[in-house]
Amino acid sequence: MLQKWQQWNIASRKWLWILVIIGVISALFVANDRLKTERSSKTVEFVFDYRDLTEAASYRANPQDYAAEQLDRLKAAGVGSVAVYESTLEDYRKARRAMFWGAQDIANLTDSVIPENENYTYVLFTSAANYDALASGIRDTFERLDIPVTNWTFRGQRGLIIRTPLEDALLKPIAPDPVTLEMLHQKGFRIVPRMVDSLPYDEASMEKLFDLYQSLGVTRVLFEGESVKGFNDDQDQGSLAAFGNLLKKHGIGIAAIENIKQQQKGFSKLAYRLDYNVVRLYSLSEKDSSISAQTIADRFALATKDRNIRMLYLNTAPARNTAKAQVTDSIDNLIKSLEGPDGAIAKIEGNGFTIGPATAFDVADSSLQRYFKLVAVIGAVALIALMISYFVPWLTLPAWALGLVGSAGLYVLKPVLFEQALALLAAISAPTVAVVLAIRRLNRMGPPLVRKDGTGARISSSFAAESPLQRLGRTLALYVQTAVISLCAVPFVIALLNNITYSLVLNQFRGVSLLHLAPIALVALYALLYRGEFVLNQTGRLLRTPINLAMVLAVGVLGIIGMYYLSRTGNSGSASSVELSFRTFMENTFGVRPRSKEFLLAHPFFILGGFLALKYRNAIFLMVVAVIGQLSMVDTFAHIHSPIKISIVRDLLGLGLGLVLGLVLVLAWQIVEGCWRKWSPLLTR
Repeated sequence: MLQKWQQWNIASRKWLWILVIIGVISALFVANDRLKTERSSKTVEFVFDYRDLTEAASYRANPQDYAAEQLDRLKAAGVGSVAVYESTLEDYRKARRAMFWGAQDIANLTDSVIPENENYTYVLFTSAANYDALASGIRDTFERLDIPVTNWTFRGQRGLIIRTPLEDALLKPIAPDPVTLEMLHQKGFRIVPRMVDSLPYDEASMEKLFDLYQSLGVTRVLFEGESVKGFNDDQDQGSLAAFGNLLKKHGIGIAAIENIKQQQKGFSKLAYRLDYNVVRLYSLSEKDSSISAQTIADRFALATKDRNIRMLYLNTAPARNTAKAQVTDSIDNLIKSLEGPDGAIAKIEGNGFTIGPATAFDVADSSLQRYFKLVAVIGAVALIALMISYFVPWLTLPAWALGLVGSAGLYVLKPVLFEQALALLAAISAPTVAVVLAIRRLNRMGPPLVRKDGTGARISSSFAAESPLQRLGRTLALYVQTAVISLCAVPFVIALLNNITYSLVLNQFRGVSLLHLAPIALVALYALLYRGEFVLNQTGRLLRTPINLAMVLAVGVLGIIGMYYLSRTGNSGSASSVELSFRTFMENTFGVRPRSKEFLLAHPFFILGGFLALKYRNAIFLMVVAVIGQLSMVDTFAHIHSPIKISIVRDLLGLGLGLVLGLVLVLAWQIVEGCWRKWSPLLTR
């Protein structure tokens, strides 16, 4: 009975493969919807930080003239938007719109005694026009916080007394300066407000502010700090929902900043309320704004092409330049990075984008997509069951049945966890199955396993290796077959994670480290234990092997290699300056950078390992390294924020370059082997 059950499970592989193929075809229809979504947003917007410009201008002899001149230069260079913060008293001081003092300072200024029980803030405007423009906004802000504000004059200039300490007053955000907003609007800039969630949410003031924003043509806002506007009061007031409705009413979207340490609190909830009227933003830091203009241009072009970035944010900062003996900034460098045939704008437009206001993706969701996804789920479960079948054959059918039941239950209870878990398991299964099948085929075609009789003597077996050209032909056919099987996981990953939240990185593919380790471990296990004998015999022999120092050292070395390998996976991996230069070279040469570990290591090792394994049985262990390339091809598509077309080109380039280098390794081996056969007899004389 057990034998028959084993036969049923092995025979079921054929039907599972059919389900996998049907699932792949269904998933491709879902992938087509994602392609339509990715094509729906093709405009890129440059945004300059106005607060940084004010800071830089404050170190110039004529601050207002300098700021106006730089704005005109930025506009001519292609910067169409300016980010404007909610103001503070410090911003007004830097812009020469107002001055302020604390109680001690005003006592010194007026040559009077400091009050014993008053610690107020004194604000003096530099002109009557500035008073008219700013005083009401300051008054409204502080009185809304129950902080009294009274009029004050000093030497004929009008001002305000704010009844709170200077240190406290400087922290309070005030509505953006309407004069600055109007000036930027008149210059033709789009306004991108940056909002902070530090004051209690007030619906009436927000309504008034967004009426102004709408009149200025504002289409998108950014958030400053740890949370979005309205988050802190959401539990008591439902302010996040109110703010979302306000944005939606005025047709204003939001931007998700790339690579911040933690997503701003409330962002995902607000994005949902806005029907994901969200674009991704890359911010060039103040520090990086001084690197070479060509490097900045390459970064901007790469961000828009490879990571679905649609807003590029420019920062600058004043810096003491001892060589010039003056305070400088990086605006000239930023403008240089944008202009010219090798500038960022030319590169971005060359990649098929246009410069203009960033627009959110128009999500394509065909009426049949849910049914295609259902079939894809069945195919993904079949793929996972196939992987299990090559290690524990009698579990094939139970694994498939339990997989379907478990998927249904997890979908009902936790749908996000379901799609992420199934996508991860499918991503692990395909490269594992692909390389396991390659090992099985190489074992059948290569030299037989050396066996021993009861006395321990070797049992001789005849084996005639094929010609090098025949071995190479078989290896290349196996190379293509293995890549095709590995890539079967890609449509499943795309279909299961086809949600705009993944493209916007509000959700992410989970388990990257497991994806990079599990196939390696499974293939190593298969190559070590499943070599033509019953696996338990191999396992028992392995467990009885004495441990020596060499084994301990080998495990230590493998551990170090594994830790380094994991440190290079994911978005947090670091790279040396030499490697970064090499990446830039590959990007500029091919337009899309293939993954180094694929074409420099794993794929060439597959070609060499397959070629050698057809003659030398133990060369099969090179497939443990080769599986890195197979799983890396799948992992490329797990970066959902990267366009599908870019990922396809990246994988194909890796396969092509890996093939070339693999052929070079085979040729080198043949030369070395030929030299060894010719000269080794001379060494023994």
